[in-house]
Amino acid sequence: MNSPMFSRTTSMESTLQTNKVLKNTYFLLSMTLVTSAIAAMATMAIGISPIVALVMQLAAIGILFFALPRSINSSMGVVWTFVFTTLMGGALGPMLTYYASIPSGPTIIAQALGLTGMVFLGLSAYTITSKKDFSFMRNFLMAGLIIVIVAAIINIFVGSTLGQLVISSVSALVFSGFILYDTSRIVRGEETNYVSATISMYLNILNLFTSLLSILGIMNDD
Repeated sequence: MNSPMFSRTTSMESTLQTNKVLKNTYFLLSMTLVTSAIAAMATMAIGISPIVALVMQLAAIGILFFALPRSINSSMGVVWTFVFTTLMGGALGPMLTYYASIPSGPTIIAQALGLTGMVFLGLSAYTITSKKDFSFMRNFLMAGLIIVIVAAIINIFVGSTLGQLVISSVSALVFSGFILYDTSRIVRGEETNYVSATISMYLNILNLFTSLLSILGIMNDD
């Protein structure tokens, strides 16, 4: 039989472990966001082409599916996380260069960054303080993600501005939901690896930022 003392001790150990994962996740996440920003500014300054950016994204995807799963539980997992996020950040160069060149472009980028930060911090703080279980959202979020991907591919050939606005809006909602879902998994002790947690959060933030950037760009397009 479990004694009250044993239950309290187990609960305390679980809370300490969860807090440790949260602390390590947000620390590593902040570092990867900084290196991504530096990489993005560097590729903007160099003026890389969209083709080079695509190659960087493909290399990052290769790391995500092949290198990271094999090293996720070792120190090399942190190294590959920085390589992955640096490549993804650098690949934003052409997109940011485009937005920076249009009227009110720097303001649009700043607004997208500010909104992304506010949404992420607000949703994360709410989930951590409320400790609500958002696992019920998983199927809805996965379905929404598939719809966004398929719609985005179709819109490449259609070229609809309205379609792009709708896709970006749905994408922003989906990745806001993923922030709730992934934070909830950490808080509830379902995610115990801070490297994989960092990668999930990074992708949520990155996709939320690009979605908001697209929305603001379209809304400010004369």
